[in-house]
Amino acid sequence: MARKARTRTHPDLDRPTAAAGGEAKERTAVGQSRTGGGAGRLAVVATPIGNLGDLSPRAAETLATAGLVLCEDTRVTGKLLRHLGLRRSLLAYHDHNAAEIRPRILDALAAGTDVALVCDAGTPTVSDPGYRLVREAAGRGIEVVAVPGPSALLAALSVSGLPTDRFLFAGFLPTKTTARRAALAELRPVRATLVFYEAPTRLAGCLTDALAVLGPRPAALARELTKRFEEVRRGTLEEFAASVAAGAPPKGEIVLVIGPPDEAADALDDGAIDAALTERLQTCAPSAAAAAVAELSGRPRRELYRRALALRAAKP
Repeated sequence: MARKARTRTHPDLDRPTAAAGGEAKERTAVGQSRTGGGAGRLAVVATPIGNLGDLSPRAAETLATAGLVLCEDTRVTGKLLRHLGLRRSLLAYHDHNAAEIRPRILDALAAGTDVALVCDAGTPTVSDPGYRLVREAAGRGIEVVAVPGPSALLAALSVSGLPTDRFLFAGFLPTKTTARRAALAELRPVRATLVFYEAPTRLAGCLTDALAVLGPRPAALARELTKRFEEVRRGTLEEFAASVAAGAPPKGEIVLVIGPPDEAADALDDGAIDAALTERLQTCAPSAAAAAVAELSGRPRRELYRRALALRAAKP
């Protein structure tokens, strides 16, 4: 995730950190602690996903007064702080170092340092390790506050034109076809709009597998949200699978939104399940027939395997 940045020592952690802001005017002292003693506060701060104008005044003020800013990549967050005219102590916090440095961060909070947690873009703790820090800080009685703002997940959902009363965010799907289809099969019966993040190079395979497992549902593809080349396409999985497979991989960050199943068209009653199993038992073993119908229907494979055995035993 985050790349290494040039570093210097932070007084609270005695660990390498980066200073951001260059020659910009410093609004508050680096390493500032809360006045009046006591523990510091952990603020989870949403940052822009492309348009710097989306940063809220409260987010800017929180960054200005934090004694330490935790981020994915110190260079990315450094650019944001320079835009704000701030110099802050930055510390990279990501999957590769979180377990090692989290205790030091918690100690700094306990000693009175206010800490702001950000990610490269959007809302922290969504598809990143920040939730563990939040959980452990709260468990120690440290105040944790949200400074809400931009989120690619909610931005894409809001402009998708798909139902928003119930939705499920599933992050990134597995990269391998077999695992991806298995994950989609688990989500098939969910009566809610599904939201995924996806990389451009994997989008074609993702759409092909989603169409095969979920069927021709309505969908939306949101790309480069709030940026100069923002694009939102609305259509069906079938249309998107065909168009993306026929062209070059799209560029930029992608959010895939898939509508909920049509209950009337998607539901398979027991008779339809038995018919599907019987058809596959003509060419497959019971285990393979059960696996195929489980992917189609979203029902548990064990249940279908038992039904397949019973159908084969009852066959004249």
